Amino acid sequence: MINITLPDGSSRQYEKGTTAHQIALSISEGLARNVLAAEVNGEIWDSSRAIEADATVKLLTWNDTAGKATFWHSSAHLMAEALEALYPGTKFGIGPAIETGFYYDVDFGEREFSSDDFKAIETKMLELAKQKEEFSRKSVSKADAIKYFTEKGDEYKLDLLQGLDDGKITFYTQGEFTDLCRGPHIPNTGFIKAIKLMNVAGAYWRGDETKKQLTRIYGVTFPKASELTEYLLMIEEAKKRDHRKLGKELELFMFSEKVGAGLPMWLPKGTALRERLAQFLTKAQVKSGYEQVVTPHIGHKNLYVTSGHYEKYGKDSFQPIKTPQEGEEFFLKPMNCPHHCEMYKFKPRSYKDLPVRFAEFGTVYRYEQSGELHGLTRVRGFTQDDAHLFCRPDQVKEEFKKVIDLVLYVFKSLGFDNYIAQISLRDPENKAKYIGSDENWKLAETAIIEAAEEMGLPTVVELGEAAFYGPKLDFMVKDALGRKWQLGTIQVDYNLPERFELEYTGSDNLKHRPVMIHRAPFGSLERFVAVLIEHCAGNFPLWLSPEQYIILPISEKYEEYAKRKENQRC
Repeated sequence: MINITLPDGSSRQYEKGTTAHQIALSISEGLARNVLAAEVNGEIWDSSRAIEADATVKLLTWNDTAGKATFWHSSAHLMAEALEALYPGTKFGIGPAIETGFYYDVDFGEREFSSDDFKAIETKMLELAKQKEEFSRKSVSKADAIKYFTEKGDEYKLDLLQGLDDGKITFYTQGEFTDLCRGPHIPNTGFIKAIKLMNVAGAYWRGDETKKQLTRIYGVTFPKASELTEYLLMIEEAKKRDHRKLGKELELFMFSEKVGAGLPMWLPKGTALRERLAQFLTKAQVKSGYEQVVTPHIGHKNLYVTSGHYEKYGKDSFQPIKTPQEGEEFFLKPMNCPHHCEMYKFKPRSYKDLPVRFAEFGTVYRYEQSGELHGLTRVRGFTQDDAHLFCRPDQVKEEFKKVIDLVLYVFKSLGFDNYIAQISLRDPENKAKYIGSDENWKLAETAIIEAAEEMGLPTVVELGEAAFYGPKLDFMVKDALGRKWQLGTIQVDYNLPERFELEYTGSDNLKHRPVMIHRAPFGSLERFVAVLIEHCAGNFPLWLSPEQYIILPISEKYEEYAKRKENQRC
C-alpha cells in the first residue's frame, strides 16, 4: 500500500500502482469524469500513469492552470494528427501549450498554406476528437526514436532528439499519430468539444533566422462550445480595447519608421498622462524615503562587464558605441542598477545611513527582435520606474514588505484589484544561467518567501523565472477582460553588491556588504500605460485623464467669456 496526500492535507491509502484517475473515482464519479491530469510530487503526470510510491497528489481539471495547459498541449497533438491526415508528408517542429491555447510549428514542404485551410482542419479535428482516441505513453530508446523519425524523414524531431538523454525519451500516440513528447496529456481526445484555429504566422526553426521558416498555426480549444463562444466575444472586445488602436484615436503616442521600430514617441496628451503617473508615484516614493536621481542613457562597456549584464544580455543589446579613442566602447544602458551601484559608492556609508533608496524614471534600451515588437508592451526603448534600495541584511525583509505595500497602493489607486504574486526562483537544474553563491541565493529566496507569507499575498512559485542576479516577486495582474499581465516586480540581490564591491561600516567598525533590493511598481511606463488603456478602454480615472475638463459655451454670446477662462487656465 502507498500513502496519497491530497491538497486539503488528508491522507488515503491505495494499492501500489494506483492512478490519479482511480484516486478520483474513489472520491466521486463526477470528479473522475473531469480530471485531465494530476500533479504528483510537484510534477504534472497523465491521470492514467501508475503511482508506485507515497506521493502528494493534486487532481487537475479545466479549472486549474496546469489542467488547461495539458488540455491545450493535447489539442496541439490533435491538430498535428489532423494535419498529417489531410496533408501527408507534413513535418512537425514543436507544439506547446501557451497562455491562450496552443500552436504547432509545421513544415508543409512546397505546399502553400493559409487561414483559408482552417475550416477543413477544424472539421477534421472535431471528427478525430469524437472518436475519443486515448493518449498512450511509451518509453523509447534513443536509437529506436532516431530510427523512427529517420524512416519518417522528419529532420526537426531528429534535431530535438540530439539534446535528449537515452532513457528519458517518450512517445505519445493517439489514433494514427505518434509524436516525440514528454507529456503529459489528457485521457482521450473526447474531452475536446470546441475548436477554433486563430491565426497563422512564420517562425524560424529554433528561433534562428539562418534556419528554415516554418508555418506556426495558433489555435484554442474548450471542453464546452459555450466557452468558445464567450472566448470569441472576449477577443472582439479586446480588439476594441487594443491600446495601439486607442492610443492613436486618443492621440497618446506614435511610432515612426524613420525614428525606428520599437521606439515610441509620446504625443502631448500621452505625455500629460505619463507625467501624471510619474508625479503620482514620485509623491508616494518621497513619503517612503526615496531620493530621486538621474543617470546617463549610456555607460562604458566595463560597467556592464562588472555587473554581468554584458555576459547575460550582450546579444540583446544594441551594438556598442565606439568613440575616436581606440578600444573605448559605450552601450545604450539596458538596466539602471549598475549606475545606481556606482552612485552608492560615491561616498563612504555607515550602518546608520542605511537603507539608501535611489529612485529614477530611467530610460533603458534593449534590442528586441523585430518580430517580437508589439505596441507599447514590447519595445526597444522604455522607461522604468526603477529604484534600488541598499540595506543591511537585518533590514531586508522589512524593506521588502514596505515595497510590497507601495506596489499594492499603486494597484489599488488604478483599479487593478485582481492579482497574484509570483515568487520567481532560480532553476536548480540549470545554475549556469545565474551568478552568485548558493548561500546568497538561499538567503534571498527565503527573504522573499517569508515576506510574501507575512503580508498574506496570494502566491504561486515558478522555478527558472528569477533574474540572473537574484529571485523576484512578480505581480501578475488580471485586467477587466481577465487577461494576465506581469507588471510590478521586486527583486532581492546579494550579487551585484559583491561584483561592485559595495560596503558600509558596521557598528563593529568593520566593513560589511549591503544587500540590494530592485523594484519597479509599474514595471515600465510604456507597458503599464498599454495595460491601463486596455483595462479601462481608454476611460481613465479623472485625475489621470489627459483632458480633465472642456470649456463649452452654451451660446455665441458666451464665447469671449469662455476664451477668458481658457486663457486664465493657461
